[in-house]
Amino acid sequence: MSASRPTVHWIYAHPQESSFNARLFRDGVDALARDHDIEITDLYAQGFDPVLAAPDLGEPLGRTGSVVDLMGEAYAAGQLAPDVAEEQRKLAAADLVVLQFPLWWYGPPAILKGWFDRVLTNGFAYGTSDAETGLPLRYGEGPLAGRRALVIVTAGEDERSIGERGISGDLDSLLFPLTHGTLWYTGIEPLDLHVVHDADGLDAVGVELESARLLERLSTVDRESPSRRYRRLRDGDYHGTRALRSDLLPGRIDLGIHRVAAD
Repeated sequence: MSASRPTVHWIYAHPQESSFNARLFRDGVDALARDHDIEITDLYAQGFDPVLAAPDLGEPLGRTGSVVDLMGEAYAAGQLAPDVAEEQRKLAAADLVVLQFPLWWYGPPAILKGWFDRVLTNGFAYGTSDAETGLPLRYGEGPLAGRRALVIVTAGEDERSIGERGISGDLDSLLFPLTHGTLWYTGIEPLDLHVVHDADGLDAVGVELESARLLERLSTVDRESPSRRYRRLRDGDYHGTRALRSDLLPGRIDLGIHRVAAD
């Protein structure tokens, strides 16, 4: 990772060049480029193939076995497809990862999910263990530890509909598979979500305000920490690699139990 200018890997998933998301993408990249080194992954513009298929499992084609194991062997043997290897290079160089996408069917677009499937391979993003404890290095540790992530998401609903008591569920819980199950699992620490509500109904003034709000957030992102951190596996809050200890927040089963107050 960079020792002088921080390096940002901005991963963007929206198909329209004229969209509100595209405006935020351009403004955000331009702002960070002033004092950061920027690597961009524009998934739709690049025509990234999101389908994990036989060629991702290494040579010879048609081998049988666990997909996880086969992808790990392909990574170790240098047999990954060039597009995957390039994405891994950009991610490995990053201090900060920015993930920007619209909320579609209460999750990221499929092309972004496919990016995770193909790029976060065994050996590169996970699969190592602590030599002393034998515990897997995940949930706060692992090959990608030391990086932080800012998730920028646009939603068509207001804060009541997609809030803590909203009919659509709260956004932190909806994106738990991303922030905890993907980012934190591989060691990347997610910052607080940056959410634009009612994105489909913004007028010209609203667009300008949201652009300014994002730029204000980005101006201090290098010094930012999450308001509540996810628990690390190594800290002993879980029974081995399983459930949260019964003496911690007894009676609660919501996803918030996996967070603790920031230091």
